[in-house]
Amino acid sequence: MNVTVYGDSILKGVLLEGGKYVVNRDWEQRLGEMFHLTIRNCARFGCTILKILPLIRRDSGAAASEGEIAVLEMGGNDCDFDWAAISQDPDGHHECRTPPREFLSRYREAVELIRRSGRTPVLMTLPPVHSARYLRYICRNGLSMANILAWLGNVEVISQWQSKYSRMVEQVAREMNVKLIDLRRAFPKEPRDLEPLLCEDGIHPSRLGQKLIFDTLCAGLA
Repeated sequence: MNVTVYGDSILKGVLLEGGKYVVNRDWEQRLGEMFHLTIRNCARFGCTILKILPLIRRDSGAAASEGEIAVLEMGGNDCDFDWAAISQDPDGHHECRTPPREFLSRYREAVELIRRSGRTPVLMTLPPVHSARYLRYICRNGLSMANILAWLGNVEVISQWQSKYSRMVEQVAREMNVKLIDLRRAFPKEPRDLEPLLCEDGIHPSRLGQKLIFDTLCAGLA
């Protein structure tokens, strides 16, 4: 069976180790072997729903193979902000990369394109983030943590905002009657319990976190 993965750095297998981003694709190879899948991984670092849509449109013009699946894992970059701009102007108005209404609209479009192409869409919720760890990481090169916190109001707003995008994925799955693999539910809720499952940037799963994603994918595809 053929599987195409449309996602961001989470399903690309990106890790932050020794201060550098590296890619670990062990999960992909193991999943393919376990379920006899041919996986085409189109996940990209920094990808948003707007960036992946042109590829989905192109792919949807080709005939699907029998039983082909398309996995969609998006939202983690869509909900992100220009933190440098916020650091410089904490009193200003700042929009995230893909505002919620547009995210919902484009996500629905992606699902419909996949479905019309004859492939089966499978959606994935977002693994949680560690707000304090992420804030420390984005401020490591001189951004003003005080200014960013003044704009946020509370550091946990980072996690709450990202959670909103995961809930929108759930909403689309319900509305469009699409299979959902709930990555978020597999991760613990408390920041302290999250720490070993996330890298020092607070957003990318560690090797332990990637194992949890692999196990969740296995359960979802079984």
